[in-house]
Amino acid sequence: MNTDERVSAIEIVSARKTFDSVVAVDDLSLEVRKGEMFALVGPDGAGKTTVIRMLCGITHPTSGSIRVLGFDTTKQAEEVKKRIGYLSQKFSLYGDLTIDENIEFFAEIHGVGEYRDRRNELLEFTRLTPFRGRLADKLSGGMKQKLALACTLVHTPEVLLLDEPTTGVDPVSRRDFWKVLANLLRTGMTIMMTTPYLDEAERCHRVAMMSAGKNLITDTPAALKKVMKGEIVEIVCTDVRGSFSRVRSMPLVKEAQAFGDRLNILVENAQRDVPPLLSALKTEKIEVHSWRVVPPSLENVFISLMGERALLPAGDAGPHDIPGIVREGTPADNPDIRPDSGGGVRA
Repeated sequence: MNTDERVSAIEIVSARKTFDSVVAVDDLSLEVRKGEMFALVGPDGAGKTTVIRMLCGITHPTSGSIRVLGFDTTKQAEEVKKRIGYLSQKFSLYGDLTIDENIEFFAEIHGVGEYRDRRNELLEFTRLTPFRGRLADKLSGGMKQKLALACTLVHTPEVLLLDEPTTGVDPVSRRDFWKVLANLLRTGMTIMMTTPYLDEAERCHRVAMMSAGKNLITDTPAALKKVMKGEIVEIVCTDVRGSFSRVRSMPLVKEAQAFGDRLNILVENAQRDVPPLLSALKTEKIEVHSWRVVPPSLENVFISLMGERALLPAGDAGPHDIPGIVREGTPADNPDIRPDSGGGVRA
């Protein structure tokens, strides 16, 4: 981290937000430190976007308090807005304006007088300089994403709030975007983001897992993985669907998830529990090519926590069945950005 970890950039204390009879955020308390990249993960409807909107001062908590850089988002919303950058799920770009004109427009909105040097810096930073004369409507999804980020950064915010910034963007553009975020962290900027991609959450310093408006747990990715009880066994076999149906009904299997050509199974003790599992699959004429004990992933932790709190239906097959949770690769798929041993971003 680039600044004193003891200093909070964001403080949320017992925040609750209701819309009529719907509780969107329920007694949420979080702290984000300066210079930190912090992720909020959770299924659709968990309350992630509502949290981001409250941090921006767009909507206010029904009860509790939220401070950004020491400013109360309800009483001092204008002071907060001067110091934050907000990238929403839908890019707020003007398709009939060029890249240059979009950045100029947002600079004027934020009262940035001498913006030309800053614009050139952002275009170079996002590698959009060769396309600065192109209309926003003519850009690819990844380029629109980077332009939206440049517009968000034009007034040099201290805190950057990103609401699912890479959803619907191709893997190469996602990779480029994370390189940009890694460079922003080096400047000391604080970044808080929501994401449905659990591999992205693994690249953050700390992660909060939300469901039904509540914070299930907050910690570093490395520490979160240690809360798993038991061992994860990966089994590569034929007929994954049939295998899944068979093993999830076995008492020794705590959880089962199906991913492609393999199963992830949570058992109490692999050495003791795997042999009867293999025997059961053999009886069903299912061939097991290999099996091994693997470290738990954040999705294993998330599914386990949801199950413990009765937030998942019995026998859930994995994150593909949870709206808004996406399993797409691991941090190892990206050689440029990986979590360090403490769960922080490394580029």
